[in-house]
Amino acid sequence: MAMIEVGFERQNFYPLKRKSALLLKLIAVVFAVLLFCEFLIYYLAIFQCNWPEVKTTAYDGEQASHEPVLKAMFLADTHLLGEFLGHWLDKLRREWQMERAFQTALWLLQPEVVFILGDVFDEGKWSTPEAWADDVERFQKMFRHPSHVQLKVVAGNHDIGFHYEMNTYKVERFEKVFSSERLFSWKGINFVMVNSVALNGDAEAELIEVSHRLNCSREGRRASQCHSRLSGPCLSAFVTQPPALLAFDEGQVSDANCSGDDASQKVCQGLLWWLQPRLVLSGHTHSACEVHHGGRVPEFSVPSFSWRNRNNPSFIMGSITPTDYALSKCYLPREDVVLVIYCGAVGFLVVLTLSHLGLLASPFLSGLNLLRKRKTR
Repeated sequence: MAMIEVGFERQNFYPLKRKSALLLKLIAVVFAVLLFCEFLIYYLAIFQCNWPEVKTTAYDGEQASHEPVLKAMFLADTHLLGEFLGHWLDKLRREWQMERAFQTALWLLQPEVVFILGDVFDEGKWSTPEAWADDVERFQKMFRHPSHVQLKVVAGNHDIGFHYEMNTYKVERFEKVFSSERLFSWKGINFVMVNSVALNGDAEAELIEVSHRLNCSREGRRASQCHSRLSGPCLSAFVTQPPALLAFDEGQVSDANCSGDDASQKVCQGLLWWLQPRLVLSGHTHSACEVHHGGRVPEFSVPSFSWRNRNNPSFIMGSITPTDYALSKCYLPREDVVLVIYCGAVGFLVVLTLSHLGLLASPFLSGLNLLRKRKTR
C-alpha cells in the first residue's frame, strides 16, 4: 500500500515540477523584456549621444583666452495630457517614457541647464485650477533635477492659449510655477526667453526693455528662447554673433515671414533687429527643421520630446560659449522598435509554452534527436 502511495506522489510531482519550471522561464523572459524596454533601452540610446565640440579659445588682439563652455539641453512640446484628452493608459505610458528618458539623460549627460521650449502641458489653456495643480505635480515629478541643474521653461500656446484665448489669470498661473524671467545669463551667455503667443499689445515695449538691458551689458552676448518659429507663434532661444550654421535632417521651413496681425508681425520682425541673435531655437512644430532669417541668422526647430507626437523623439544638445556654439541631436528609442521587441517576446513565450505542453516540438530537442539518430547509424 505504501509503495502505491509513493508511486502516486511521484506521478503528481513530475507534472508539477514541469509546470513550475515553465512558470519560472516565463517570468524570467517577461522580467528581462520589461527591464530592457522600460529601463535599459534609454541608457543604450542616450549613451550614444555626445556633447558637440566647440572652439573654446578666443583672441582679443594678440591675447588668447580660454572661454567656459555651457552645456545646455533643449526640449520641446512634452504635452502632458490633462483630464479631458487621451486615455489614462496613454497618459501613463507617455509620461513614464518621458520621465525615464529625461532622468537617464540627466544622469548620463550631466547638463548644466535644461530649456523646455513650450507646450509643457496639453490642456493648460482650459484646465481647471484642480487639474492644473495635478498637471504641475506630475510635471515636477517627471522632470525633477538636482539643485545644480537649472530648468528654464517657456510658455506655449497649449500652456496659456493663443493671444485670443489667453488672459492674465492663465499667464500668472504659469509664471507662478515656472517664473516670469525673460533674461537668463550664465557663463557670459545671455538667453532671452520670449513668450511669442503674447506678441501683441505691450509686448513690443517689453522686448525693447529687454534689448536695452542687453545693450547695456558689457558682455553683450545674447541668447533667447521661444515656443514656435518666428514664422508663427514663437518661443525661441537666441545666442549672438553668427558662427557656422548647422542644419538638421528633417523638413525645411520655407516661410520665414511672421504671421498674424500687424502688431504681431512688427514684434516678430523686431526680435531679430532688437536682440541681434546669432542662433534661434524654437518649438511648436514637433519636428526638426531649419530656416535662415535675413540669410544669416539660423533658426532650428526642436522636435517633440513626447512619443505621442513622434515615433522617434529627440532633443538638442548645445555646447555654447560667449562667442561660439555647436549643436547636436540626441535620438531617443523608437516606438516601433520597442513594439517589435514586445511582439517578438510574446511570440517566444507562446512557442515556449506550447513546447512545454508537448503541443509543439522544441527545435532544440528535434535537432538533438536528429543528431543522436545519425550517431547510432
